[in-house]
Amino acid sequence: MGTDSMPAPQGIETGLDRTQELSRPGTYLELVHSWIVTVDHKRLGILYICYALVFLLVAGVEALMIRIQLFYPHNDFVSPYTFNRLFTMHGTTMVFLVGMPILFGFGNYLVPLMIGARDMAFPRLNAFSFWISAFAGLLLYYSFIGGVGLYGTGSAPDVAWFAYAPLTERPFSPGHSTDYWAIAILANGIGSIGTAINIIATVFCMRCKGMTLSRIPLLPWLYATVSFLVLVAVSPLTAAQAMLLIDRYLGGHFFDTQMGGSAILWAHFFWIFGHPEVYVLVLPAFAFANEIIPVFSRKAIFGYPAMVAASVGIGFISLGVWAHHMFTIGMTSFGNAFFTLSTMLVSIPTGIKTFNWLATLWGGKIRFQTPMLFSIAFLFQWVIAGLTGIMLSVSAWNWQLHNSYFVVAHFHYVLVGAIVFMIFAAIYYWYPKMTGRMLDERLGKLHFWLMVIGFHMTFDVMHFPGLLGMPRQIFTYEPDRGWTLLNQIVSVGGFIQGIAVLVLVYNLVHSYFRGVLAGPDPWDAWTLEWATTSPPPAYNFVVDPVVASRRPLWDLKHPEDPDSAFE
Repeated sequence: MGTDSMPAPQGIETGLDRTQELSRPGTYLELVHSWIVTVDHKRLGILYICYALVFLLVAGVEALMIRIQLFYPHNDFVSPYTFNRLFTMHGTTMVFLVGMPILFGFGNYLVPLMIGARDMAFPRLNAFSFWISAFAGLLLYYSFIGGVGLYGTGSAPDVAWFAYAPLTERPFSPGHSTDYWAIAILANGIGSIGTAINIIATVFCMRCKGMTLSRIPLLPWLYATVSFLVLVAVSPLTAAQAMLLIDRYLGGHFFDTQMGGSAILWAHFFWIFGHPEVYVLVLPAFAFANEIIPVFSRKAIFGYPAMVAASVGIGFISLGVWAHHMFTIGMTSFGNAFFTLSTMLVSIPTGIKTFNWLATLWGGKIRFQTPMLFSIAFLFQWVIAGLTGIMLSVSAWNWQLHNSYFVVAHFHYVLVGAIVFMIFAAIYYWYPKMTGRMLDERLGKLHFWLMVIGFHMTFDVMHFPGLLGMPRQIFTYEPDRGWTLLNQIVSVGGFIQGIAVLVLVYNLVHSYFRGVLAGPDPWDAWTLEWATTSPPPAYNFVVDPVVASRRPLWDLKHPEDPDSAFE
């Protein structure tokens, strides 16, 4: 590819002193206004990420309050009613207000840049999707001061993040606290569906010249797969919220068992969303690994076609595994057998991806910088999470442990050990592109080691009280059960993770003002987002890129060494 087919990296726009930038009268108001009305995919991506990081801190505080309550038997740190609200808000926040927004934020920011586009296909829909999602989070937390529940004013939802019927019906949940939850999830679903439509249209219709489907970077491929999953999985959940509100206010009886409704219907609606949702969250984490591991191994990703096929396969198979969450609900033996088989089947494409990452590492010139450290920890922890998932796919084993802390440990191994670790890797990797500044590497490594130590203290140990019979969603326990020391270790590990997150927050703020200038391509990477300035201009590229391989920036930097081996 000739060097005139894509612009060489431009000068760095981030060498400006932030203090001088904001010194003019009226600049703050102008700045806030410009971010509120923006339709730029990069600004909206950053808004998603910042919004999610704020709620990550909130959900972390809620988790630590839960762990304080469980630190020793018969603790009265919070009341049972407050515990239920904390449990509900922590789970809802982590899934709907942290996981999905931050992953959609990276998708918003990166997908157009990586495919050589100037923006998302529908910029105004993009802005609408963010603001309705933000409204959902603010509405949910307004329930702390505005909700009226069974225990008075200011009652947040207390129905758990899965809100099983008929406990959400008005006789069991009077007042408006459950309504806040249902309307917030409904609004969040509308925003998620809008973003999914936008990403699909962008990936398939906005690619630059020469970027065929076989040359798309793996990150946009996986985000397209995730977006199809969102359309299929989030829609039933959104419909279920409407049905629940009809039950509560218009005399419907979809989930009212005393009037011929079905509580199992709610379970199906929720889990037909709930388990594909795990892959909605973990596939972007896979996408980050697909981009970070090759760059820090100095090798192209091993088995590109197999990685694409495995990603699409995971998305397809994951739609048929939801009822393994319902093994104890009374399904037929045929139903149990089908969902056992489908749950085991999804491990095959997942295993392909894991072995391809290992093959990429094998023989590479590995650089152990912070993004790579989080990626390596992710590989190790993802394998353990997968193995415990295979154990729980067996209906007889699941029957014994289904409502125990073993299950809590398993899904936190996925949500934290895989997804959150790769979110941290992505922050360290793409922060220079978004801000023009490098994050502090020493603070990054401190963050990493605190996170690893705290994570394994918490979630390794958490399996054992589950094996000893400790049920999930428990408010307190008796001192003779043998769970006390284990719960104390788990709680200490949780606080270490909290300190690790505070180190990250300090690093983000400190580096924004005082970090080393990054330049356009600090990692010597290969994809198009690194071909423009840091941060990129509003139009992304001065000239529309033209690509001839899967690693276009490599071609630009090394025209004497064409990348034909990676076609």
